[in-house]
Amino acid sequence: MSILYISYDGVLEPLGQSQVLAYLRCLAVNQRVHLISFEKKEDWTNLRDRLRLAGDLSEAGIIWHPMRYHKRPSLLATSWDIFCGVAVGLWIVIRYRLNIVHARSYVPCVIALALKRLVGVKYIFDMRGFWADERVDGGLWIRNGKMYSVAKWFEKRFLLSADHVVVLSHAAIRELASFDYLVARLPPTTVIPTCADLTSFMPRGNERVRSRFVLGYVGSVGTWYLFDQVVACFSELLRMRPDSQFLIVNRSEHAIIQAGLSAAGIPSTAVELISAAHVDMPLHICRMDAGVFFIKPVFSKKASAPTKLAEFLGCGIPCMGNVGVGDMAEILENERVGVALSSFTDASICAGLQQLLLLADDPNTRARCVATAHKHFSLDEGVERYRRIYEQLAG
Repeated sequence: MSILYISYDGVLEPLGQSQVLAYLRCLAVNQRVHLISFEKKEDWTNLRDRLRLAGDLSEAGIIWHPMRYHKRPSLLATSWDIFCGVAVGLWIVIRYRLNIVHARSYVPCVIALALKRLVGVKYIFDMRGFWADERVDGGLWIRNGKMYSVAKWFEKRFLLSADHVVVLSHAAIRELASFDYLVARLPPTTVIPTCADLTSFMPRGNERVRSRFVLGYVGSVGTWYLFDQVVACFSELLRMRPDSQFLIVNRSEHAIIQAGLSAAGIPSTAVELISAAHVDMPLHICRMDAGVFFIKPVFSKKASAPTKLAEFLGCGIPCMGNVGVGDMAEILENERVGVALSSFTDASICAGLQQLLLLADDPNTRARCVATAHKHFSLDEGVERYRRIYEQLAG
């Protein structure tokens, strides 16, 4: 069995490595995988990393068909990428006689839908969230604008034509079932949250014994992330435990982060701000006593499953998050591995921190975090669910 996997995220960037290649390396053990990815210029020009990745993919049995990602002008650039993706995808499907296309998110699904119309392949719509609504909720589009209307028109065709739909949360399925055009017409749907490689994201060494409490933050701070509220959280933690340390691992937004910390009066001596390669992330997460991140509780985030939640829990680190983001609140609270705030008032943050500190001091918390990660976010389980979908579509 062979499949064509299409990702608009480049596999040379951290997201592509953690959320595309992690799955494909395992899936390629039992089937031949052709991968189309759209690589950004700054990643593609790194010849050493590119050649190393090409060799790794070849060794894993993944046939890589890299393409250039174009950003500006936005509409024309994306349209050109889609046109090129359809042309290359059509050649791959015909040349290798493939009949299953796995489209990761919306732009690849335009390509997959075109291939289905042209040559009759079956395709998986791997939604990765409500993308059109994310653009509105993120302030990039307006809800009554043309771009949103066109995207929702495509979303309807994707869902009605898909042979299988993959979503990130049970909350997303509940929302899809309420769409008027999907009543009694919802295609076969599977929940596969953003998983983590729990052989890498795992506790390191013995229990940490230190006097300073280390609160950790990982990843981006813009668009969806409420970083000002995170800073307010650490400011309150400093009031409760003056010797606390804030460890922030971020790729490229250091100026924005430093400005936010400075505006809140956070002393630089209490902060460690670093960049790190994805392969080194488990080591840095394991330096933390607890993690924190807040995401805008907007409609589109009901279909979200933050990757960092799986990575924190896999390393045995309890987290503070917020309600309204996929299944995150239920997992944190029901499994007793973290705290989910329902508001960001001073009183709510203070009460949440008190609970988080109790969890961090509980010697059983780390084991619960790891068990929860394996229960909800195991890469092996995610791969097995994808494999079952492929087998069903292959008949």
